[in-house]
Amino acid sequence: MKSFEAIQQEIIDAVETEMVRFISEQVTEEQLQESMRYSIEAGGKRLRPLLLCLTASAFKNPLEQGTIQVAAALEMIHTYSLIHDDLPAMDNDDLRRGKPTNHKVFGEGLAILAGDGLLTLAFQLVSQASIDADKKITLLQLLSQAAGSSGMVAGQVADILGEGQQLSLEELIAIHQRKTGELIRFAVLAGGILTNQSASTLADLEAFAMHLGLAFQIRDDILDVISSTEELGKATQKDASLEKNTYPALLGLDGAKEAFAHEMAQAQQRLAMLEQVNCDVVLLSMVFQWFALEGKGVK
Repeated sequence: MKSFEAIQQEIIDAVETEMVRFISEQVTEEQLQESMRYSIEAGGKRLRPLLLCLTASAFKNPLEQGTIQVAAALEMIHTYSLIHDDLPAMDNDDLRRGKPTNHKVFGEGLAILAGDGLLTLAFQLVSQASIDADKKITLLQLLSQAAGSSGMVAGQVADILGEGQQLSLEELIAIHQRKTGELIRFAVLAGGILTNQSASTLADLEAFAMHLGLAFQIRDDILDVISSTEELGKATQKDASLEKNTYPALLGLDGAKEAFAHEMAQAQQRLAMLEQVNCDVVLLSMVFQWFALEGKGVK
């Protein structure tokens, strides 16, 4: 079996090639294409497309072009969300992945439009992907819900409206299940849908993804407190200055670490259940190494 590093790099290379290819082919406005590609090519762990492709591979399926295309579309949506998150009206960040944020390089207007372009182009890519028509419809519906006004965008709105207020733990979880968790949920579910998994298996995948998504957000909150700008490639200690509701602010740093450990344990339990349905849990469990707090990687 290939090493995890080799599998990871193979997926990342394929997804990045597809994103650049599609943007280059479809975007004729030179400055717009440059702005879109700037953020796409800024790097990152590519967690969401990796999760999608690893889930598909865990069910003993070869990595097909259609899967890569859906994974690329998902990463385009994630990148759009980062461009908009960094804007002065949102989190007002100057750094992303160790580089100046999009609006610092191209100006606010073009950054907004680059995000809009990536969002809409992602759905075009899924619609043209090399997969069966019924799967396209299902995935387009799920991706719209995950990214839109009942998913990620709803979570972002709740996050903004919650600034300066003391939220309960339940309210904070509800924000992050949408803001961060929905795209991670889509990634795992899409891997199952593309490989024709049963409804019960999809339910186990969904539960696994929901715990993983929450753990990822708790980890991100913790790293904002304990890491440096150099380690993360973005500004740290900003959540407190923006009066954002975070797990360390609500539970304390030790409490946040306990919550993180709990969600990771729940994700591992769900993964163990998938072992009974011919799922290569060894392959999927490799994602846990991305979550080590000691890694302090970018999101």
